[in-house]
Formats: sequence, C-alpha cells, structure tokens
Amino acid sequence: MNKLILASGSPRRKEFLSYLGIPFSIVIPHADESLIKDEIPSELVKRLSKLKASIVAKEYPDAVVIAADTVVSLNAEILGKPKNRDNAFLMIKKLQGKTHSVYTGTTIQQNDKIRSFVCATEVTFAPLDDELIWTYVNSGEGDDKAGAYALQGIASMLIEKVKGSVSTVIGLPICEVRECLKEFGIVPKVIDAKK
Repeated sequence: MNKLILASGSPRRKEFLSYLGIPFSIVIPHADESLIKDEIPSELVKRLSKLKASIVAKEYPDAVVIAADTVVSLNAEILGKPKNRDNAFLMIKKLQGKTHSVYTGTTIQQNDKIRSFVCATEVTFAPLDDELIWTYVNSGEGDDKAGAYALQGIASMLIEKVKGSVSTVIGLPICEVRECLKEFGIVPKVIDAKK
C-alpha cells in the first residue's frame, strides 16, 4: 500500500491526483451519504469528506488519505446524482440559463492530523431548449454526476461561464490539495507529460 491513498472511486479524481506525479492507492470508503435536514451545501461536503477520510484512515492509520465530496447547489437546493434520466432532465432544466454553485469538500488525514477545506465555484449554463437537454441527458455522461452533468465532457458546450476552479467542479480542487499535502510532507514530483 502506498503512503498516499485516494478514498474515492472517481476516475476524475484519480486523474487529477495523478498529475502530482506521486504514487497512490485507491480505497473506496462505504459511507452513508444521506443528507441531514437543513444542512447547507458547504457543511454537507465537508462532513462527508471527513467521514470518507476517517473510514479509510482507520484501516490504514499510517497513510495520508485524501477524500472529497462534491455537490451542485441552485438557490440553496442541493442537486446530487440523478436517480434516472428523467430526474437528470429535470436537473439540467433547472440549471439552464442560470448560475449555480458547485461545492467540493476535501479532507486530508493521517492518524490524528486532519485538514479539511471547502472550495466553491460558480457555473453558468446557457439557455437550453428541451430537445438539447434530452440530447445531452441521453448521452449518459451525467448519469453518475452531481447535478447530472460533467463539466469536462460534452456538457462543456452547454456552459457559458465558470467563475473559480474547474477542478473543484470536476471533484478535486487539485491546486489546494497540492498545497495542503506539503503539510503532510508530500511534495509533487516532476512528471513527463509525453508518457
């Protein structure tokens, strides 16, 4: 087991963490991600990232564990992963023509040392008609994504503006993670971009 563990099965988080050039393992935590009544998005993602990190840190106490959780919020309504394509359509329909916030909570833990932070980014969707929304939804790209879309994919053609960190929207604010890892003695390596 590597000294660094990503507590997530997300291919996007795995890709971002790989940019640091540091070997890491993946351990997927089985956490109850239920909402607590009246919990605001920033508190939710911070709580869930802490929960995920603690589950894996108990199993691997000497490793540095990184966990994250991301939600989409429109006017304080939390939009999680869609239950089905109809639900995905309704989410995109709500988001079209409006600006919403994406929150990613990140926790880095090693034994009793814990650092948690929340990053937020604003995303503005273009006005969209129902046909275009269904075309996107039926692509399947947003099936397992908060808010039913993937900024880095086909959905990029639906988005007018992003104010803040793109990596926060995708699920791991890598600049902040890189900085925070220094406190745990982990420094990025030079990577060969041609590989």
